[in-house]
Amino acid sequence: DQTHSKKLSMQMYGHTPPSLFLLGIQGDDNLQSMIVGTVMRKIKSRTWKKQRYFRLQEDCMTIWYKSKKAGNAHSTFSVGDVEAVREGHQSEVLMSIADDFPPDRCFTLVFRGRRGNLDLVADSAEEAQAWIKGLRKLIENLENMGQSEKLDQWICDWFKKADKNKDGRMNFKEVQDLLKMMNVDMNEHHALRLFMMADNSQSGTLEDDEFVHFYKMLTQREDVLRVFQEYSGDGQKLSLQDLEDFLREQQLECEGVEQHALDLIERYEPSETAKMFHAMSIDGFLMYLSSPEGSIFNPNKRNIFQDMNQPLCHYFISSSHNTYLLEDQLRGQSSVEGYIQALKRGCRCVEVDCWDGPNCEPVVYHGHTFTSKILFKDVVIAVGNYAFKVSEYPIILSIENHCSVEQQKVMAQHLNQILGDKLLKTTLDGKIPIGLPSPEDLKGKILLKGKKIGGLEERLNGKSKPRLSKELSDCVVYCKSVHFCSFKHSRIHSKFYEISSFTESKARKLMRETGAEFVCHNARQLTRIYPSGLRTDSSNFNPQDMWNAGCQIVALNFQTAGVEMDLNDGLFSQNGRCGYVLKPDFMRSPDKGFDPENSPNHETHQPLSLCIQVISGQQLPKVNIKEGSIVDPLVRVEIHGVPQDQARQETRYIENNGFNPVWYDTLNFTIHIPDLALVRFVVEDYDKTSKNDFVGQYTLPFSCIQQGYRHIHLLSKDGTSIPPSSLFVHIRVTDFTKPFSFDNLCLKFAAFFKDLFLSAKNVLS
Repeated sequence: DQTHSKKLSMQMYGHTPPSLFLLGIQGDDNLQSMIVGTVMRKIKSRTWKKQRYFRLQEDCMTIWYKSKKAGNAHSTFSVGDVEAVREGHQSEVLMSIADDFPPDRCFTLVFRGRRGNLDLVADSAEEAQAWIKGLRKLIENLENMGQSEKLDQWICDWFKKADKNKDGRMNFKEVQDLLKMMNVDMNEHHALRLFMMADNSQSGTLEDDEFVHFYKMLTQREDVLRVFQEYSGDGQKLSLQDLEDFLREQQLECEGVEQHALDLIERYEPSETAKMFHAMSIDGFLMYLSSPEGSIFNPNKRNIFQDMNQPLCHYFISSSHNTYLLEDQLRGQSSVEGYIQALKRGCRCVEVDCWDGPNCEPVVYHGHTFTSKILFKDVVIAVGNYAFKVSEYPIILSIENHCSVEQQKVMAQHLNQILGDKLLKTTLDGKIPIGLPSPEDLKGKILLKGKKIGGLEERLNGKSKPRLSKELSDCVVYCKSVHFCSFKHSRIHSKFYEISSFTESKARKLMRETGAEFVCHNARQLTRIYPSGLRTDSSNFNPQDMWNAGCQIVALNFQTAGVEMDLNDGLFSQNGRCGYVLKPDFMRSPDKGFDPENSPNHETHQPLSLCIQVISGQQLPKVNIKEGSIVDPLVRVEIHGVPQDQARQETRYIENNGFNPVWYDTLNFTIHIPDLALVRFVVEDYDKTSKNDFVGQYTLPFSCIQQGYRHIHLLSKDGTSIPPSSLFVHIRVTDFTKPFSFDNLCLKFAAFFKDLFLSAKNVLS
């Protein structure tokens, strides 16, 4: 059976499966050692250290482990779930047992999403290195896989799940179970017909290429085929001219279309014959539409494209609240892992609540609660190590200082010794500045936000009375925390380097009463907004309201998944995920008079029409663990922006089909202030009797949307990818200010009747 199973994994696609093929496993001693297996200690705390047998399975995708005492019980995890491998004592758990085990035997597996780390200790440095190097190679190869290889791997994984008796074949009962696992509630007669069509050997089972044939019949994309045939001259292929027509008419490309069409054929067409004739097959067309280029997110907005030379106050800054917490704010665990994860997500402002600790070592925790405590020194080490791994633009350490003057001196000592030149200790040129520097000016620098003795002028002139530790005060340069009195007071007396913090309720009150003044204030200096103290469960407020007023540092609980973090991730998904997004020009000048509560009356009012046709869904994840349960998916599109733009619409739900649901439903929106709008796509499992279950989502700035036929690659509640789950949509954006023309009217009528025809045809079929 094992031999046949290996033969299947080597021959299923007519070539070596992607993982084995790419890795060249036979020549890799580390991977061979991992397949043989290793006994290592799994560490959970200073007192919980237990031996486990770990082994890489032959698919090179799964790690299997068990306890010697657990009988047949075992656990597994996918290599694809591992984000990184850290060597040595790089977790709090391993640091706590540093005296017991040397660093060259220790390593940590960091998982994607909110799953906890796995801390391991090998019996020797050589065994630890075999696993560290082997896992890193597996992760690297996974990340370098192409679309086709990822799909092959996904199919292979499903086959293994369905092949219950592990004989390398699937009978019809196993196929039926597979369909339910894949979210397909298919008519038994139809499923049997596909099964018999695929069973060329008439053995009553599917194996090797028979299973691939069955899968291809199961996953035929009629929606994509329809678009393909609309532009294909002969219904079999897209000629170069056909593809150019599609790119111009549907994808709205204008410049260099012929060269782009040739590039797409070269990049995505699997047939060498088609390439030779500069043509694209349906397979190549689908691969293009499923690629990042065919994504709804404009690739040109992925990299840093904005002006990074404006003052800091002209940017939205990705910001975290109570960054040290992994759970709730009453009894939750404090951990440096909170800082590491936030920084890896592109966060540029982290919060540090500092209190006096034992042995004159300041600690970080949520004061007057039962949250655990961590050393301030360890937080600074973590920030120093991870500050610029994702983005080279400046980090702001927002210090909530509750320490005595004596321990403030210790804080300053740690900051200076650990961060060194990364810590900004004086103005950039040593002179009294007239405005905030830019993110570009501050690359690679860590700024302290906190209370300060006097101001920059007094410090540079050498006079001041010590109310705080002078050593810590001197570390604060461009972000001096001050109490807010009023916008009038700030306009007259405030300095550009002063920053005020507001609770969410205070900020909302100011927006309602003096929205335009709030925007003007934020054009001159930084503002920080933080969640209400009543949010003991670490829930979040809606950050969009605060961005509408130009507030830069909108601090959220990064550990709490939900729509609020989806919006944060969506806004900062652009501009290289660097954590800085340039505010619209009407929010960067104090004299523009923009009022977020009354935005359509502003001169920037240029409404756009957004038309989204939700066509289909692909391989949606199963959310209900009940056996035999199938998703009844619906799609909701939400617009988040100024109050006049807030809107949501839904498709109808499709009964019992999470595998390839088809809607062809059209949703229409009016966007008044496009520069502030975010668009969120949500898939839910419809339930007649209770709240719908969340299936997946994707959020992006309206300004980053690509028009035409696009795929939306869905994310989990944690914001991690869930391939190959996606939506297929058609997007059109129309300017309301365009003059009326008979041609435009004809096009609108043609599109309307085409949608009507396709919907009717879909219902009848």
